Amino acid sequence: MKDWDIPFRYLVTVVLMALLAAFFWSMRDAFTPLLVSALTAYMLSPLTNFLVTRVRLKRKLAANLVYFSALAFFVVMLVVVAPAIFREAQNLLGDLNQALDDLQALVREPYTFGGTKIYLGALLPGLRESFGSVIVPDPEEALQWLQTGSRGFLWLLVILVTSYHLMTDWESLREWLIGGWPESGQDELRKLYAELRAVWMGYLGGQLRLMVTLMLIYTTAWSAIGLPGALVLGPLAGMLNLLPEVGPFLAALFATVFAFIEGSNFLPISNLAFALLTLGVYFVLNNIKTIWLQPRILGQSVLLHEALVFVAIITSVMLWGMLGVLIVVPALASAMVIGRYIRAKLLGLPPFPDVKSDTTLKNEKVHQ
Repeated sequence: MKDWDIPFRYLVTVVLMALLAAFFWSMRDAFTPLLVSALTAYMLSPLTNFLVTRVRLKRKLAANLVYFSALAFFVVMLVVVAPAIFREAQNLLGDLNQALDDLQALVREPYTFGGTKIYLGALLPGLRESFGSVIVPDPEEALQWLQTGSRGFLWLLVILVTSYHLMTDWESLREWLIGGWPESGQDELRKLYAELRAVWMGYLGGQLRLMVTLMLIYTTAWSAIGLPGALVLGPLAGMLNLLPEVGPFLAALFATVFAFIEGSNFLPISNLAFALLTLGVYFVLNNIKTIWLQPRILGQSVLLHEALVFVAIITSVMLWGMLGVLIVVPALASAMVIGRYIRAKLLGLPPFPDVKSDTTLKNEKVHQ
């Protein structure tokens, strides 16, 4: 059979690329769950590697132990913590209703400002009604929530199954992908994979260092102002800061509510003033973390300048949200590694010190 000529090869390549792009576009809704699956496997991989290298378990057995232990921990936390959170939410709702009743009693009489009478009590029934509509949605909203929950449950199954197979079968999948490349370039691909893996493992180590640092900072600062439970709330805030957007909000909420309920251990101020002080201290520390500490630690972990890391994080917050913040730093560092590799190949240079390019091998053969 006659070989395809060059123009026809280009045509087939363009058509295949167009079909592949159309396929990926049609499957774009699956990108987020698949990315979450990859991140889950990536976050659990250090434990798997520890069991393989230190305990000498087979990788598949180690991956199964880590995966199902993490899944059991998640289920237990859901079963134990969810009811407690629901009870606390009910108590908070009761306290809020009581506070609204007290506030309504205070503003029962109209206030006079500059000769104008203002009756603030009329605002409270509307506020209470709006709050109740948020807590108890109407039937149409409840149906939408049910549909969203069903869809989310199916995507959760996709995440669980995909992350499991990524953890247990990644080595064979990686070798299958590398094996599809010409044999002369497989060593280079393995070197490139090793560099990319080092970037992502370095980023994970940077996140752990950041978490420990924040634990110490929040615990010290809140203990200095007399926040009860600072030894628990500080580490909790450090761990929650690993979750972009949601984590800092929850950390601030927990600390502020606890400060308002308990008050300071030694500062002679009201509970409200102490709650505002606690929130203010957290706000200052969180901004220091966002502007200086986080870019510095994560930048050092992936060998990027801290200013570039800061710009990347802020940009990802505005464009892609929480998931983008989690991957933007290692993705940027990975892109730079791949860019250096492509540049070396385009210039005919060896991309890695111990892997010689085809041009170098040809020159050596000529000289021999």
